[in-house]
Amino acid sequence: MSKGLLHHIEIYVSDIKRTVDFWGWFLEELGYTSYQEWGKGQSWKLGDTYIVFVQAEDRFLDIPYHRCRAGLNHLAFHASSRQHVDEMTKKLKARKVNILYSDKHPFAGGDNYYAVFFEDPDRIKVELVAPE
Repeated sequence: MSKGLLHHIEIYVSDIKRTVDFWGWFLEELGYTSYQEWGKGQSWKLGDTYIVFVQAEDRFLDIPYHRCRAGLNHLAFHASSRQHVDEMTKKLKARKVNILYSDKHPFAGGDNYYAVFFEDPDRIKVELVAPE
């Protein structure tokens, strides 16, 4: 039964190419597969849920995204283990992705919350969280 499960998320972005490069790699590392692709967008799917990224129109790019404004704050994904978080952290660093709260990593979310926090090209915060 899928009642209540997330069907899809659609996020408008400032630069679809940078976004596809970033999210394509990350989502495919988590088991997502490319689902839809068109000139101004792309999506990836895992099970019955998909994530869509769409190029925002120029007229809406005057105010950049900020996670502290009203709207989306962050996306958090399940990791398979603490080792998975560690492996992905190394890969993120190799790709020069901005790791947030590095002084508290991997416990920036608390003593029992093992995760890596980072930002996408539009500075949307992303988490990869190990099971407890």
